[in-house]
Amino acid sequence: MPDAEREPQMTGARDVDAAVDGSPPAERPNYTGAIYGSLLAASVVVGAGAGGDIDLPPLRLAALLAATGLVFWLAHAYARLVGDRIHHAALTWPEIRRVARHEWPLFQTALPPAAAALLVGMLGASNAAAGWAALTVAIVEQVGWATFTTLRTEASRLLVLVTALVNLVLGLLIALLKAALHH
Repeated sequence: MPDAEREPQMTGARDVDAAVDGSPPAERPNYTGAIYGSLLAASVVVGAGAGGDIDLPPLRLAALLAATGLVFWLAHAYARLVGDRIHHAALTWPEIRRVARHEWPLFQTALPPAAAALLVGMLGASNAAAGWAALTVAIVEQVGWATFTTLRTEASRLLVLVTALVNLVLGLLIALLKAALHH
């Protein structure tokens, strides 16, 4: 079908990154993974205290955050490798490394909340305070990555503000869920 007859398609995140930095898809930053990883970290903190027992020591919370980030990173890399077999016949070590690097932000975003839990714990604060610190850092990451990504698209200030607010509201809903589960 000639280009003029094709139906318009939505612009995906890959198209936006390509337009922004001109790099091939394999080498563009995975902002989606960073946003998703931040949401995952916040959810892990909430889940760690579900049932009202927030007595999870900071070291265990940090280990849980890191382990969950690692498992989800591996799962996403595996799913992408298997899904990409439709387009690529051979699975090569360079392809595995490329996909693992691309999905790495999903794991990386688990580390700052884990570090926050450890730091607050080392300062002698309660386990609950360490949990809230980890959750706060995860929410700040989520808002930050979503806002940064929107800024990279050279979106209007209004869209950047809306993106930040939507992600803040989503993060606050996660925090409210945490508070509700602990009462």
